Amino acid sequence: MDFNTNEDFIEETTDLNEIVGQYLYYWRWFVLSIVLFLVGAFVYLRYAIPAYQVTTTILVKDEKKGGMLSELSAFSDMGLGVVGNNVDNEIEILKSRTIVESAVRKLNLGVSVIAEGSIIEANLYAVSPIRVAFVRRKTVGFKKPIELFFSSVTASSFDLSVANGADTLLFSSGQKKRFRYTEAIKTKLGDLVVVRNLGNKTLPVGKELKIVLHPFDDIVDSYRTKLQVTPLSKTSSVLSLSTVDVVPQKGEDFLNELVASYNADAVADKNAISENTSAFIANRLVLITDELDGVEQDVAQFKENNNITDIESDVKLYLEGSTEYNKKAVEIAIQSNVLQSMLEYLGKSSNSDLIPSNLLSGEHDASGLISDYNSLILNRNRILKSATPTNPTVVKLDQQIASLRSTIKASLQRYQSSLVIQQNNLSSREGELNSKISKVPLQEKKFRSIARQQKVKEELYLYLLQKREETAISLAATEPNARIIDVAKAEKVPVSPKRKIIYLAALLLGLLIPIGVIYILQLFDNKIKSRLDLEGKVAIPFIGDVPISESPNELIQSNSRSSTAEALRIIRTNLEFMVPTNAEVKAKTIFMTSTFPKEGKTFVSVNLAGTFALSGKKVLLIGMDIRNPRLDEYLSLPERGLTNYLSSKEASLEDLIVKHPDFENFYILPAGTIPPNPAELLMSQKIEVLFDQLKMDYDYIIVDTAPVSLVTDTLLIAKHADCFVYVVRSNFLEKRMLHIPNTLFKERKLPNMCLLLNATDTTKGYGYGYGYGNEVVKKSWYEKLLGRK
Repeated sequence: MDFNTNEDFIEETTDLNEIVGQYLYYWRWFVLSIVLFLVGAFVYLRYAIPAYQVTTTILVKDEKKGGMLSELSAFSDMGLGVVGNNVDNEIEILKSRTIVESAVRKLNLGVSVIAEGSIIEANLYAVSPIRVAFVRRKTVGFKKPIELFFSSVTASSFDLSVANGADTLLFSSGQKKRFRYTEAIKTKLGDLVVVRNLGNKTLPVGKELKIVLHPFDDIVDSYRTKLQVTPLSKTSSVLSLSTVDVVPQKGEDFLNELVASYNADAVADKNAISENTSAFIANRLVLITDELDGVEQDVAQFKENNNITDIESDVKLYLEGSTEYNKKAVEIAIQSNVLQSMLEYLGKSSNSDLIPSNLLSGEHDASGLISDYNSLILNRNRILKSATPTNPTVVKLDQQIASLRSTIKASLQRYQSSLVIQQNNLSSREGELNSKISKVPLQEKKFRSIARQQKVKEELYLYLLQKREETAISLAATEPNARIIDVAKAEKVPVSPKRKIIYLAALLLGLLIPIGVIYILQLFDNKIKSRLDLEGKVAIPFIGDVPISESPNELIQSNSRSSTAEALRIIRTNLEFMVPTNAEVKAKTIFMTSTFPKEGKTFVSVNLAGTFALSGKKVLLIGMDIRNPRLDEYLSLPERGLTNYLSSKEASLEDLIVKHPDFENFYILPAGTIPPNPAELLMSQKIEVLFDQLKMDYDYIIVDTAPVSLVTDTLLIAKHADCFVYVVRSNFLEKRMLHIPNTLFKERKLPNMCLLLNATDTTKGYGYGYGYGNEVVKKSWYEKLLGRK
């Protein structure tokens, strides 16, 4: 008869209860884990150093999105105050290493003064009683932070020592040296100077502070990593700069200094064109001044030699006719001179030099090309601050600059050729006038030539003076590239650590870690736990499970109300249906076996026999595990028994059977002396005589046999059984060993076979629980925590 249930919904419900029960059994571990993690989170938050977010907003100029109104709009006709930036480029410049290095160096952020506490340290950036800085710092760097220990001795002196591992900086580790404030301390990194900060609290004598010298590159990389530059919207040129720092004032100072360095760099960048133009004009003025002085000397000398004081009135008509040609000739000469100077400058300068942009008069395409060329040079130089010359953008700009430079040169040469043609044309027409004044004295002709040269030099001189003033105005009135909207300000609430998130993470870890540990343990645990591990793996009928007995060596009594006693009573009832009724034979033989020893078959045999005896049936318990008899662990038995009967012809069976003193119908046939030939004894003819005789005298015969996987004894006597109870011990037998009873059942080597699961743990959800009113056993707190029985 199969006592397995086949309803799918019952199996699914049981599976869910099984899983939940396995985890709920360890609820104390969950509570302990959660408490430990929450306590750990509390301790961490108690001593964690909070970090604050610092933010500032600035407005930068953008040619597409608009920007601030230029203060130089009044000079727009001179090319000043023209917006020419791009927000994306400015973001990269703000994040560039050059700008960050400048801010870090000016604030001396590479040196920290720290007050050591019992658990955590405090950075004394804002309230430090001393200031530490390098004077003429050398380029020799170091890879790890260097720690110095400072202690005040007097109002004018202090002691300084070097931490272990940093003895190459000053002196040997652990030694103290005394220095005076403002004294230059010689180190390999430069002169180190310690100055008292009188604006902050006075440092008590003997109070020790720690001075940490950080590698400069590490500090710069740290601030670059923490710096975030983002536009507030896609349609505006307002940028938000933010960083995170454990010292709010340090973060505020860094952002403010970063914006200041950015503006200073932008102003210097914009002044590059003006400074280059100013230098060019200064050089040209020196040359023109010398030439003008020479011409004026020639005029004075000519008038003195020829006694000329005024021009003759009779040449006025000719001069008026040639005035227009002279004016054009002068203009062409000036432009030709300027063009020649610019072509010479182009030949001497490189592709990275700026070209003077406001020297050509009139509307000419070369002026626009020069302006575009200077813009490309400026943009290339600014991008190189945060990129390498091999950057695709820089390479593209180099190609554009080279192409535009060639175009400018060609345009100037064409313009120069045009001026030569115009000059030749004017000379031709002037020759006609000269033929008309051929009768003018030679002195007058020479004087006109000299006067013309004088006029050209004078106008060129005045032209250069005007451009020098325009350049000076541009150089002096250069405006910053960004305007601060909100100065740097730290948030009052720290951004880390986040208390709610940390407590939530602690709670989740307190739950998940025990679940993970239990899951892994169960994943690698291949032992049979409950009836659920048998279902679907074997086809053998299941008659019940026996919970772990609190008194495994005590025999069941009539007043027993334990779960083990109730389970055995249920099994007794189930066996009534398993064992067939034979009218000719009174007794029903029930054999007990298992896969391996120590699975509890002897315990089940003894207590099951006692359970049948309590029901009023006459029961005989036979110990047929003659290789390793264990009935004497539960019963007080004589040494003689079954083996003595089988090996001796004189032995009487009645003399070997003993009655249990506490039971009226409970009889035992001990295994007897361990024989040297157990298999041969069990194969003897006397076994059949034994069972034939005993079946007539008893109602039930319970036989404790040997394990089937180790010896063949059980199979030799299996034919005498009406039912075979195969005992499987929970948390002992591996699931892979179930193939042994399954094979025996399929091959019918053990008649009328059924499974019994022994030593299940009902507290873990294994088994189903038995009995009412069980006695409650008090446990200590650690037994409850560990789930001990």
